[in-house]
Amino acid sequence: MAKDVRGISALVRRAYDDLPAYTQGEIRGQINNFPEGCFVALLDDTLVGYCASMQLPEPVVFADHDWDEISGNGYGSRHDPTGDWLYGYEMCVDPKVRGVRIGRRLYEERRALAEERDLTGIVFGGRMPHYKRHKRKVESPQDYLDQVLAGKIHDPVLRFQLANGFEPDRILENYLPEDKRSEGNAVMMVWRNPYVERDQPVKKRLPRGVEAVRVATCQLQARAVKDYAEFLKAIEYFVDVASDYESDFIVFPELFTLMLLSFEEKELSPVEAIERLSEYTPRLKTDIADFAMRYNINIIAGSHPTRMDDGDIHNVAYVCLRDGSVHEQEKIHPTPNERYWWNIKGGDSIDVIQTDCGPIGVQICYDSEFPELSRRLADEGARIIFVPFCTDSRQGYLRVRYCAQARAIENQCYVVLSGNVGNLPNVANMDIQYAQSCILTPCDFPFARDGIAAEASENVETLTISDINLADLSWARAEGTVRNLADRRFDLYRIEWDDEGKHKGRHRPRREPIGTSTAGGG
Repeated sequence: MAKDVRGISALVRRAYDDLPAYTQGEIRGQINNFPEGCFVALLDDTLVGYCASMQLPEPVVFADHDWDEISGNGYGSRHDPTGDWLYGYEMCVDPKVRGVRIGRRLYEERRALAEERDLTGIVFGGRMPHYKRHKRKVESPQDYLDQVLAGKIHDPVLRFQLANGFEPDRILENYLPEDKRSEGNAVMMVWRNPYVERDQPVKKRLPRGVEAVRVATCQLQARAVKDYAEFLKAIEYFVDVASDYESDFIVFPELFTLMLLSFEEKELSPVEAIERLSEYTPRLKTDIADFAMRYNINIIAGSHPTRMDDGDIHNVAYVCLRDGSVHEQEKIHPTPNERYWWNIKGGDSIDVIQTDCGPIGVQICYDSEFPELSRRLADEGARIIFVPFCTDSRQGYLRVRYCAQARAIENQCYVVLSGNVGNLPNVANMDIQYAQSCILTPCDFPFARDGIAAEASENVETLTISDINLADLSWARAEGTVRNLADRRFDLYRIEWDDEGKHKGRHRPRREPIGTSTAGGG
């Protein structure tokens, strides 16, 4: 379904013309966090319907909540595979295809999923869009619901949901403040699985499965090279070795292309050096992408200074996948040194990258010291975060190392570090380097005792390889000793991303679903 992200985004814009649409990152999160709970409907090869849902335990489902809290701020990140209820938090149908029962078919898919997984039932917050129109005729939202049930008031959404076998449980006040026609209210609608009889809530167990991925981190020696071809040969060597070990990923250090300055006839000023490096960008992307396909390995190509279309220089990680695609992740936070000497500017967005081993994230060095970025990647479904870094001292290295370990614990994911060692005379900022590349894990029973799957020797060029089990992350998130992602207090705090109004002083309104433009909801 990852290929449908753009289509879903366009559909939401068509269906919700009075609200900002989901970001593509939010849609990726919904799909990555529980792909089995997301469905799309196609009509003549056009995407005309979408619904998203997640499993949750009964105490969470039936506690007072609003949409932001229950949906993980739109990412579906509260999905709990041990929960015994299916909670629907998005239903969207193209208003141009009314009358062909798209909404009904999506509800049927949800019902089939609940039956297949032996879930107790389905719950969602349904709109009551005629409430504002009849507000003066009723005493309260509950009175409005009672009159709809008695047939005295017609509400198309509620009638549609009732016709599909859902029953009202209670009114959820302030569920969706942006739903002006419902004045923020919603009806908790419930369908109970007739094939399941339970007197008490049950917690499902998550099997300890195996989803093995092999990752390699290259601790690269900075060396003088005579030309671009010699540099590329050094990189190819490690790609070849990692491929021989059947690795799924290899990651190189931040600014690993600074070696290309070693064969300049004279030492360049910082501004000249960055400009010169940027000239290699097209060749580098083409050659690394070729390695990825020829050696059948996904390559996180460290980072490389690149002049952008607007003329600014950014520090960019090029991620070349073995399917031939090339992705970019800019460094969000340049260090004071990068800003001062090289005038490097920060990027504006960070999102997961879909790979054949699932969604991954990339944070370049200093970015790993900002927990908001890792949390966004985790919300979008990342289970591995790669951190290319470049540090000149043990203190600088440990800042990255300790923060990366914290990111692994708080997001219950793997974090893979790759750094430079050695030195490059006459190349600014590469006088000395310090690194101990490593593969870090959460700290819980399925993982290494000290939270380190593997690590290199300090300041020695080497390739460090380890198998990691992504299924252990799923288990830890659902049944671990601590469950950092699941236990977040969405009722108290959240992170708001300015995805729409970058640098313009505008606050991006929250995007919440309000059902289809006719019947739907949930």
